[in-house]
Amino acid sequence: MSTLPVEQTLDCRGLSCPLPILKTKKTVNSMADGEVLMLLTTDPGSPGDVAAWAKKTGNKVLTSQAEAGVYTFYIKKTLLRGMV
Repeated sequence: MSTLPVEQTLDCRGLSCPLPILKTKKTVNSMADGEVLMLLTTDPGSPGDVAAWAKKTGNKVLTSQAEAGVYTFYIKKTLLRGMV
């Protein structure tokens, strides 16, 4: 398991798409720029969903791993610069 400093943890184990992404969006929106969220999911579609969401929103997936059917993502909130 990573030793990254984490401001919040979101446990979405047992939830199916689209709930992990919807809950991630809500949680990240409540965080300050630069804070890190640790997201736990069991949805096998999560790696692709999280990557697509991060690319679309400008947030950064610092690291991810899969172990024993649990996907763990460390997501850094990054405000989109230059957007009005």
